[in-house]
Amino acid sequence: MKQSDPHRLARDLLGRELDGLEPEEQRVLRRIASGTLTGMDADEVAQSHATMGDRLADRVAAVGGSWGFIIGFGVVLALWVLVNSHGLEALGFHPFDQYPYIFLNLMLSMLAAIQAPIIMMSQNRQATKDRIAARHDYEVNLRTQLELVRLSRKLDHIAEVIGHIEGRIRDDAAD
Repeated sequence: MKQSDPHRLARDLLGRELDGLEPEEQRVLRRIASGTLTGMDADEVAQSHATMGDRLADRVAAVGGSWGFIIGFGVVLALWVLVNSHGLEALGFHPFDQYPYIFLNLMLSMLAAIQAPIIMMSQNRQATKDRIAARHDYEVNLRTQLELVRLSRKLDHIAEVIGHIEGRIRDDAAD
C-alpha cells in the first residue's frame, strides 16, 4: 500500500472514497498518509489562541471558585458587620453602613454582576478546550483503528504467504 496516497488509504482501509468521508476523517487520513503525528493537545491549542482577557477570565474564575476566596470573603463580611455595629462606637468606630447594610448589598450586587460574566467567559473557554480535546481524542482513536486495520491486513497477508509456503513444503515432502 502506498503510504503517501490518502485516496488509496480511504479505499483500502475504509472501503469508501476520500471525498465521501467527514472532514475530520479526511484530515486523519491525510496525516497518516504523510506520516505526520497528531497536532498540539487541547491545552496547547487553547493557550495559543488565548487573549489577555481570556487568561484574566481564567484567573478570576480560578480565584472566585476557590475555598480561599470563600473564606476570605466570609472574613471580610464578618469584619464589615462588626465595624458597622453599634457595639464598636465605644472604641471610636462610627458605623458608615448600619443595618440593613445597604452599601454592602450594593457592593455585593456589583461584584456578582461583574464576576458572573467573567466566570461564564472562562466556562466558555473551557467548553472550547473540551471540544478541541474531544476532536483530538477522536483523531487519535481513528488513527489507532486505521493502524490496527492496516496491521491486521498485513498479518493476514503474512499468514496467507506462510500457508502457501507450508503447502508447498507438504507437497514437496509428499513427492
